[in-house]
Amino acid sequence: MSWLAGLLGKSEVTGTVDRGCGRGRLYDNITETVGNTPCVKISEAMCPPGRTIYAKCEYFNPMSSVKDRLACAIIEDAEKKGKLKPGDTVVEATSGNTGIAVAMLCAQRGYKCVITMAEPFSIERRKLMRFLGAKVIITPKSGKGTGMVAKAKELSEKHGWFLCRQFENEANAEFHYKTTGQEILADFEGKRLDYYVLGYGTGGTFSGAGRAIKEKRPDVKIALGEPEAAPLVSSGTKTERNADGSATGSHPAFKAHPIQGWTPDFIPQIVEDGIAKTGYDEYIPIPGPAAIEMSQQLAKTQGIFTGISGGASMYAAIEMAKKAPEGSVLVAMLADTGERYLSTPLFESIQADMNAEELEISKS
Repeated sequence: MSWLAGLLGKSEVTGTVDRGCGRGRLYDNITETVGNTPCVKISEAMCPPGRTIYAKCEYFNPMSSVKDRLACAIIEDAEKKGKLKPGDTVVEATSGNTGIAVAMLCAQRGYKCVITMAEPFSIERRKLMRFLGAKVIITPKSGKGTGMVAKAKELSEKHGWFLCRQFENEANAEFHYKTTGQEILADFEGKRLDYYVLGYGTGGTFSGAGRAIKEKRPDVKIALGEPEAAPLVSSGTKTERNADGSATGSHPAFKAHPIQGWTPDFIPQIVEDGIAKTGYDEYIPIPGPAAIEMSQQLAKTQGIFTGISGGASMYAAIEMAKKAPEGSVLVAMLADTGERYLSTPLFESIQADMNAEELEISKS
């Protein structure tokens, strides 16, 4: 029983009964609010009949993405180990959400922040990082993810800056093991849960939360999604690595895809470790246009505002649900908010000016 259930004198809190109850605590700083994101049921407007899908909405984190957890993991771990001291500079390569989260941590802690980011990623992400005080270095599109990683490493070595190494840093997966996975286990305690559905970016959520869930509930199947255009894991070809675990170059199976934050042009070390230690039970290839359409459907039928990667996760969950036994319960990770994608294909069909129907209404 949660503290809130005890406060309300109930065995389980449902509906809107907890509105007005507050959180039962005060916070010393913004980073303490990271985590404890809600699992929200998807209605029959999208969920296949006879199945139940929940979305774990990571945009409830303060910087509106799952990467807030990663930033806390790496910065807090570095502080504990004495690798960071006041006034230091933190540098990292990112598609955007990690950079935004790292910039938040640095702003709160008083560190300087430098982010390297490949050219194709959305403009609003650059602006958000700069708004938080970070310096953003744009790397050429031709270099892909490995190019921005190489630039971050170069800057770290030249200036003595702390490099987060999100794709190899074990603190990333460990934080998800201790938080994301435990939250799902707590929310589904005493309830049916059959599938945990997600894709991978750095692999922290897949490796850490997946391990936590499998340890306590080994019957739960992990369904791993991957862009159809970039089937790195399913190709069976491993990423060649440097001594520090970073990739030596682009994976031969990689092709550009619209699911920002998912599947860089290499298999991260954390993903490889997660596959070796925990594995996955089901695999779902995700067409880019389907991920975009699914994100739009979540907004229009559920009021859930998530990005292309969230749409990809939900596509994987729905496809998995179609094959799953009747009565199956699935939970899918929605990594971030749709506001990160205003300049991307997700909003391509959304106009700023009134359309014909709206003009007609305005004259009525």
